[in-house]
Amino acid sequence: MRAGCSAAPLWLRWQPEQRQPGGEGGGGGRRRRKMAAAAAALLRAWFWNERFWLPHNVTWADLAGEPGGGLQYPRAGHVLSAFPLALGIFAVRLLFERFIAKPCAINLGIQDSGPHRAQPNAILEKVFTSITKSPDGKRLEGLSKQLDWDVRKIQRWFRHRRNQDKPTTLTKFCESMWRFTFYLSIFLYGIKFLWSAPWFWDTRQCWYNYPFQPLTSRLYYYYILELAFYWSLMFSQFTDIKRKDFLIMFVHHLATIGLITFSYMNNMVRVGTLVLCLHDASDFLLEAAKLANYAKYQRLCDAFFMLFGVVFIVTRLGIFPFWILNTTLFESWELIGPYPSWWLFNGLLITLQILHIIWSYLIIRIAYKALVRGKVSKDDRSDVESSSEEEEATSNSTKGVFSTSSNGSNRINGHVASGQWTEEE
Repeated sequence: MRAGCSAAPLWLRWQPEQRQPGGEGGGGGRRRRKMAAAAAALLRAWFWNERFWLPHNVTWADLAGEPGGGLQYPRAGHVLSAFPLALGIFAVRLLFERFIAKPCAINLGIQDSGPHRAQPNAILEKVFTSITKSPDGKRLEGLSKQLDWDVRKIQRWFRHRRNQDKPTTLTKFCESMWRFTFYLSIFLYGIKFLWSAPWFWDTRQCWYNYPFQPLTSRLYYYYILELAFYWSLMFSQFTDIKRKDFLIMFVHHLATIGLITFSYMNNMVRVGTLVLCLHDASDFLLEAAKLANYAKYQRLCDAFFMLFGVVFIVTRLGIFPFWILNTTLFESWELIGPYPSWWLFNGLLITLQILHIIWSYLIIRIAYKALVRGKVSKDDRSDVESSSEEEEATSNSTKGVFSTSSNGSNRINGHVASGQWTEEE
């Protein structure tokens, strides 16, 4: 191991092109280029400060790997390969939804029909597209006088018009089927890979000889594939079903990408694989519950959601703190000691645990209302608004997935509508 400190990883160093005296741009241009190069060098030196990223007396040169493709360690440049892979995953998703998920949905009797369409009206359409999608009381009164319509009829028109742009059940089924397929596949791959990994059975192996832990091809593919998938979610979030928690999920995906990238760059990939696999364990169950709900298999939906809740709470409130945080906070302190990026990494994991507690509380609250009271409160992320007419028409229905009583509680013959659960991610 070589002591000392270099400004940046060897693979990220860059030397500006040397120009001959008298070349294009003159002395002023050369001075500006030198200043820009110096500023870039300072920025790289600050960002890639070894005393932040690496343990004491370890340099980026130590992690450059062996020439000729021998011993290899994670490199910052590796994460760039996630971008073309993310585009590939997005393309595969489009093909999957069209040629696999959609035929499955049709075979299950899911129709490609949306909510009730609003009655054509040029005046209201102009207000909807050019002014507001949710007019206030004053504007409603003005439109009522202009059209000689009742205010409630105009409110109902705007509600139908907003719902008209919402995705169909078929679209939501295809999206959930893609996520279910990926989450299940990556979870099974992770379990198969980690089953033979020594750190899966002894978490202290995550820190022995750290950071000089070779990067195997299987570990690389697992990590980069997870990173690429979350990048693909970032891309597709702008075309997927829009919900009220769009910003929250955007920040969530961004934080996940940051944590995966950060742990890869300073070679905390062993413990990182444990975190990834642990989180994948419950995600596919939630998507399975959604699929059952869209296909109107209500009891199967309930069973999947209850199973999801149990697995989520066990993994996030049990295994994560007592297995993952135990090794990142205590075993690593004992074996390698703390350093700046160690504090940041553990701070991010503790923040994640706080989110686990919040989400677990929400899941327990939904399950409690479902089992004890036979109803759940309205999901704020609901894709489709319900009108008073639809509420009245469906309050006694036993055929629809969702039935809404006059107080806004969702029931199906006294049995809770688990579709509400499955929207509470």
